[in-house]
Amino acid sequence: MSTPKAPTVAVLPVTKDETATSPQILQPSGWPMPKGYANGMAAEGRIVVTGGVIGWDAQERLAVGIVAQARQALSNIAAILAEGGARPAHLVRLTWYVVDMDEYLANLKELGRAYREILGSHYPAMALVQVVRLVENDARVEIEATAVVPR
Repeated sequence: MSTPKAPTVAVLPVTKDETATSPQILQPSGWPMPKGYANGMAAEGRIVVTGGVIGWDAQERLAVGIVAQARQALSNIAAILAEGGARPAHLVRLTWYVVDMDEYLANLKELGRAYREILGSHYPAMALVQVVRLVENDARVEIEATAVVPR
């Protein structure tokens, strides 16, 4: 009986200007390149984690609509990362919770634009989950983030 071989893994730097200690994209050879996310990430350093972040401002006013809420949630995440000494390039994972998958898919272009404006072109491993509702009744999206700051 032969043992199945695991796929060969390519480890690619996140961006050209990041050092070798930055998070690295894990892309198994032969797999199609994902668009807007990574299949996996590898990193060493200090972990910075957010809770579920929604799209409200410092006065707890919730933005209207999924795009505006996602933009504010991503801005909130960037602020939390900065407080922890991290940058968006240190992100290794995002988990998005949405109350309406069709609404999310219908707004992909605008969501992608907001993402790039706030977090740049760094795409960590991501998951997208539709949920029945979020704690705040009018919230359309909630995002959790994990970053690893190199030592």
